[in-house]
Amino acid sequence: MKRLKTLIVALAAGFMSATAQNEITVHNDQNGRDEVIDLPEGMSADCDSLLGEWMAKKYLYPDTTCVNPDYNPTFTAEEYQERLRRLPVVMEMPYNQVVQKFIDQYSGRLRRTVSYALGAGNFYIPIFEEALDYYGLPLELKYLPVIESALEPRAKSSAGAVGLWQFMLATGKRYDLKVNSLVDERQDPYKSSWAAARYLRDLYKIYKDWSLVIAAYNCGPTTVNKAIHRADGVRDYWTIYPYLPSETRGYVPAFIAANYIMNYYCEHNICPMKTKIPVTTDTIMVSRDLHMKQVADLCNIDIEAIRALNPQYRTDLIPGSAGLMSLCLPTETLNTLIDLKDSVYNYNADELMTRRATVEVDEKLDNRSVASRRRSRSASTDSKASQSASSSRSESRSSSKSSSRGSRSSSKSSSKSSSKSRKKSQEREKSTTVKKGDTLYEIAAKNGTTVEKLKKLNKIKGNTINPGKKLRVK
Repeated sequence: MKRLKTLIVALAAGFMSATAQNEITVHNDQNGRDEVIDLPEGMSADCDSLLGEWMAKKYLYPDTTCVNPDYNPTFTAEEYQERLRRLPVVMEMPYNQVVQKFIDQYSGRLRRTVSYALGAGNFYIPIFEEALDYYGLPLELKYLPVIESALEPRAKSSAGAVGLWQFMLATGKRYDLKVNSLVDERQDPYKSSWAAARYLRDLYKIYKDWSLVIAAYNCGPTTVNKAIHRADGVRDYWTIYPYLPSETRGYVPAFIAANYIMNYYCEHNICPMKTKIPVTTDTIMVSRDLHMKQVADLCNIDIEAIRALNPQYRTDLIPGSAGLMSLCLPTETLNTLIDLKDSVYNYNADELMTRRATVEVDEKLDNRSVASRRRSRSASTDSKASQSASSSRSESRSSSKSSSRGSRSSSKSSSKSSSKSRKKSQEREKSTTVKKGDTLYEIAAKNGTTVEKLKKLNKIKGNTINPGKKLRVK
């Protein structure tokens, strides 16, 4: 019993600890209350999981020359304000207690995650900047994926948002990101970045305020519009702040803190992970179904590398037959693939491409099964007949004898009835009426014959039969 109590207490403590790590508490000076704010899910990412990704294992490594990597110095509020003021940005980056709480998270508990993000940023930040610059958007928006996904292309939130930019399914499709059982372009770093830039541009057309744009990116325009309405139409993030969901109340402060820490990490003794120069890559468009194992085996490349370079594919199948599909590979590997031509598609195709395009329908009926069903029906009929005969004999013994004329009349009537019954029985045995939904195969199976015999008996061409039609079955 004591062990059980100890286990329950330990589990409760662990749960409370995990919950505490996913939220912050801020004291509100105006009303004197403590306010609990949820952290964006990207800030809750497990750093060990991030470091286990193929790109991180292959190209990132810790800086062993870093001095005092675990020491986080403290600064005055004025110093934080001054640093935020000096950031070369277009967007508003104000300082307050909420922003400070998020800076403390990044510079303290999330130091390793920031170190990873600074290293992984060398892979992804140039992609973000290119898309943002093309649409004339503030380049500081490149740090949105830091709080959205911790720069993990395959990140998936509890709400179903996916990828570096955490697109929901409907929003992703609205911005031309293909999502089906085999492909999820929300996980494509290039396509999702350009889609996110267009989405941010469209949100700015609505609000003309970047803080509101970021809030709408997190919780959706409908929620932001409701908050604006409750704030008597004031279009200012810090005014509508009390009317926003808990996570969105922390989203803009988290974005400001991300911009701060990605620029002032040295002041907090955070050392970026070192980055090896990745191999140069190129992309080829595939118009036929191709399996990653075919490429891995024939081009002598690790299949994990192919998966990491092409995170948009949910399985190892690249469905080129459904439309042109991109395949990113190291340049040397790509040249080898081009030289292989059609042989790469034929390699182990029977083993790897298991989805059948056509199948044969087996119309042969198991004769033993048919005979068994017919014997079962015959036995059932005999049983009913026996019961009926027994009942008739009993009634015959208890009833009085009829007159001779009546008997003869009854005999004739019975004879006629029996004759009609035999004729109907013979008709049932020789023909059947087609019901709606019947097929030749089903009729043949029920009557112990074949489709070919039915067609021959009834002079049927093709397989079409009309309901109500009588068919000879024998």
